[in-house]
Amino acid sequence: MPATATQKPVHRDQPDQPVLEIDNISVQFGSQEVLRDIALEIPAGQTLVVLGESGCGKTVLLKTLIGLVRPTRGEIRFEGHALGGMSERQLATIRTRYGFVFQSAALFDSLTIADNIAFPLREHTRIGEAEIAEIVAALLTEVGLPRSAARKKPVQLSGGMRKRAGLARALALDPPLVLYDEPTTGLDPIMSDVINELILRVRARDGVTSVVVTHDLNTARKVADRIIMLYPVFRLIPGESQIVFDGTPAELDRSRDPRISQFVEGRAGTRLTELQDEQARADEENR
Repeated sequence: MPATATQKPVHRDQPDQPVLEIDNISVQFGSQEVLRDIALEIPAGQTLVVLGESGCGKTVLLKTLIGLVRPTRGEIRFEGHALGGMSERQLATIRTRYGFVFQSAALFDSLTIADNIAFPLREHTRIGEAEIAEIVAALLTEVGLPRSAARKKPVQLSGGMRKRAGLARALALDPPLVLYDEPTTGLDPIMSDVINELILRVRARDGVTSVVVTHDLNTARKVADRIIMLYPVFRLIPGESQIVFDGTPAELDRSRDPRISQFVEGRAGTRLTELQDEQARADEENR
């Protein structure tokens, strides 16, 4: 499928240029620090999985990568371009180079599936309706949806079908970077693995880089080239990195860090007591 964006992808011509550079970013909302000094480089073609317990900042990190959340400190560079100094209009333009797969698919309820998939093509390109129809049909096939789904509204589809339609829309502009926010949440094990297989297919596209935020270890082990694990800022000791793991799926399973093994094995440990203490502190602060 031909690319429809006008800007030439830097990373496809310059393989040594990281697609994403995350330069010591921190994000704070009021007095609450959510991300602290996150530093990463993500090369072209890599599938990075971001793991971590609820509230550790995974989705905030994903939103920061596309400029929906501005970092309090640090900088994000996409294909060599710093997002921090961009206007909203410039950010809107560069976001056409991203594909974003939302947790809930985020389809337009009033539009058919075909019109949902076609939306970015109509919004950001000048290609004709005949070519749009061809692209939509090809994308439906790519994500395993029948042609009959094109005429239906999102409410008429199952959760798994909506997720696949959301992925098709994310791929419409042939983006070099695809971001997934909890892509298998709410799906049964079989449909979850269908989504995992689709993530692998997307990775096989020319030079596509993926960032997958999930708490699903089956997804992480299957699709990841590299895994990082975030830890909640408020549970870190001063000066400790928020990225408590950075490595391969096999290295994750061999880790002896108790924070990592607790997450991998799904053990509550002392978390119930800690959660109660955290709530008590919050209640005290709100008095």
